[in-house]
Amino acid sequence: MSEILELVRQTPLLQLSMQQAINRALGEILEDDDRALIFGEDVGVLGGVFRVTDGLQQRFGANRVFDTPLAESGILGTAIGLAMAGFHPIPEVQFDGFAYPAVNQIITQLARMNYRSRGRLPMPVTLRVPSFGGIRAPEHHGESLESLFAHVPGLKVVSPSNPQQAYHLLKKAASMPDPVIFMEPKARYWNKGEVDLAVEDTSSLEGSVIARSGKHATLIAWGAMVSRCLQVAELAAEDGIELEVLDLRWLKPIDEAGLAASVSRTRRAIVVHEGPHTAGLGAEVAALVSQSCFDSLRAPVERVTGFDVPYPSGDLEDEYIPNIDRILFGVQRVLEYRRG
Repeated sequence: MSEILELVRQTPLLQLSMQQAINRALGEILEDDDRALIFGEDVGVLGGVFRVTDGLQQRFGANRVFDTPLAESGILGTAIGLAMAGFHPIPEVQFDGFAYPAVNQIITQLARMNYRSRGRLPMPVTLRVPSFGGIRAPEHHGESLESLFAHVPGLKVVSPSNPQQAYHLLKKAASMPDPVIFMEPKARYWNKGEVDLAVEDTSSLEGSVIARSGKHATLIAWGAMVSRCLQVAELAAEDGIELEVLDLRWLKPIDEAGLAASVSRTRRAIVVHEGPHTAGLGAEVAALVSQSCFDSLRAPVERVTGFDVPYPSGDLEDEYIPNIDRILFGVQRVLEYRRG
């Protein structure tokens, strides 16, 4: 098995979907780390509802990739106990909306155990959460929980926007001694992209990354909204407007320096996310931008977000998630803003 894996790694460039990239990363984590365990609802025999763990139980056995009861608090409780026993758990919550029953375990145990034990009990738990909307699912199958997770001290939160990032960021998350919430944008699972399997400089996986350069305004997004902002930037370019797209990636900790560097150049910022407007993560981003770039901003930081209603089921999803027109109107507002 190790010889096959090594041969695969010698072929660094592949066209993979995000689902395939995550599956490959999980396989390599299991291969490299005997303490790694994958478990959750239907992740074993079925390979997950999105087939992200497809084939892993067959390769590594039911002792390392296994199904659990439909009990999210039990899944997280098991992960915490295994981490205390020296294992590296990689649990999956099947849908983001199913994470609520596990919030008590996440906040009061997972995030605090390292602090509570004065460092004697690290929590190397990588919690995979298929997240956000865009797949027209029923209620409780699409949520945007990043502000909830990011608010909790002791947790790290990351969300990839493409297969390349999914592969490398998951491997980086799995190498950390801290609990990491890995938010996978469900709407991007089947979108393919070029993945370089070569080992990256780990510093390149930290903080944000510029997905498209521009000079008139910065669109700040994460997860599936990055691709939508790139579409907006492409359309705006037809009218001579050059929009920079900043992919935040790490939602906790937020890359303050990367935010400041981009917005200082463009002097305008629009934050785009699926979560509700009030107390959404965009508010924190806007505050950081305002603190760092107050003297250079030519307009208030704009937010284009979901609405302050429960995340709707599939038939209303298109009305809830920020679309191209709403983002373009946000761009127009900051470009046309005049003081006084």
